[in-house]
Amino acid sequence: MQHDVEEAPSASDGLARSTILESFNLSGLTDDPRLTAITNFAASLCEVPIALVSIVESERQWFPARTGLDARETSRDASFCAHAMLGDAIMLVPDARLDPRFSSNPLVLGEPNICFYAGAPLRTEEGVPLGALCVIDTKPRAGLTPVQEKGLLVLAQTIMTLLTLRRSTDRSGRERDEQEARFRILADTMPQMVWSTRPDGFHDYYNARWYEYTGVPEGSTDGEGWNGMFHPEDQDRAWSVWRHSLETGDPYEIEYRLRDAKGQYRWTLGRALPIRDDRGAITRWFGTCTDIHDQKMLQAQREVIAHELSHRIKNIFAVIGGLITFSSRHHPEMQTLAIDLRDRIIALGRAHDFVRPHSDASRPEKNQSSLHGMIEELLAPYRERIRIEGEDLPIDDRSATPLALLFHELATNAAKYGALSAHDGAVVISSRPDGEAAFLSWAERGGPAVEPPQQEGFGTKLMELSVARQMGGRIERAWATEGLVVNLTIPSTSMYRIDQRAIRAE
Repeated sequence: MQHDVEEAPSASDGLARSTILESFNLSGLTDDPRLTAITNFAASLCEVPIALVSIVESERQWFPARTGLDARETSRDASFCAHAMLGDAIMLVPDARLDPRFSSNPLVLGEPNICFYAGAPLRTEEGVPLGALCVIDTKPRAGLTPVQEKGLLVLAQTIMTLLTLRRSTDRSGRERDEQEARFRILADTMPQMVWSTRPDGFHDYYNARWYEYTGVPEGSTDGEGWNGMFHPEDQDRAWSVWRHSLETGDPYEIEYRLRDAKGQYRWTLGRALPIRDDRGAITRWFGTCTDIHDQKMLQAQREVIAHELSHRIKNIFAVIGGLITFSSRHHPEMQTLAIDLRDRIIALGRAHDFVRPHSDASRPEKNQSSLHGMIEELLAPYRERIRIEGEDLPIDDRSATPLALLFHELATNAAKYGALSAHDGAVVISSRPDGEAAFLSWAERGGPAVEPPQQEGFGTKLMELSVARQMGGRIERAWATEGLVVNLTIPSTSMYRIDQRAIRAE
């Protein structure tokens, strides 16, 4: 049975078709075993000596898979498949010698002596013709059986499925290559050192800045070679932090000294984040190294200055306390006032000494931003009689001074008139966050009965000044039968400066 065929494509159609052909990258299909298996089966199914997968180009047709034919290509002018690919169904030529289109065709008059031809078109999803799957006999035939026709069409569809999958795979590969190329260009233009590793932490990429900065040969720091670039004192620590990130998936961040191209060690900030797939599995780590040496040196200079200033302030407290003691010797009538004033100055000195910048040798055991830690340091003489409970709250050098005056005044009054003046008396100090404020409580137990004072003394005014004026808080007193209770509500911003960097990070 003879099927009609479409008209030949125009020049513009030919240009579009050429682009489609290139997208399939068909040149790599020569002697593909999957296609050869299809031509072998087609020849057996249709009981013919020759079966071909033909790709038709502008000047030739060539056969990525063939059964029963040695030739790998022919001229397009002699191609039967150039006609078959334009149709929607199988093109049948029962006897080419009698068909005016092919009777003078060199493939009919000579090898392979085509007489019978049946071709199923190979067309893309866009409808662009690529060629045909054909079967050929050297003898005339009336046609194919329905099963043979259906089988030939199914085989042609199978070929197009293979070609489409191949194009998708090649396209994905090219896209990956293009993405990698863009990443490398971007990474090489960054001022930071950029690196990446496999999921197991094996370093397999560094950008140009890394090699420029370190001066090492390309590839010499792959794998575990990177750790040798660190200062010997930092290597074990860096390995430990990196192993932790690999085991847990936590972000990697560390400061270490990295050897530069001049052989000098410079402080560097290393950071890395894991890249995960849809299932949450880590597929790669991407990291950066940032030179922070100048900032570290500037920070060190500032710390030296801060230490010196703090030391001088500490000496000033000591000098003032000494002057008060010396002056009171010549004015015995002021002895009591002088002792109170000196004790307050000593309390301020202790608070300042707790929160001031420290070296590793002088730093207190307690966290310097800890309210509980400062209270324990300040009220150390009453350690056995005071219990601190509740949630610890952060403080800084700004809040330490008024808080020190407050708790020193409460402790002094308790030692003179309240719970700390009795053998079994005790004080419970509690703290907790309360919304945007901090709640502090001083509760005395087991002391003598207390009554509200007839008039406010200097100590009471000092506490009011510390809490209300300096910290913007509120102070409430209750003279309960069990002992004095003082409740404080202080804005959190007065307790500890808000870290603006943390806010930006969020």
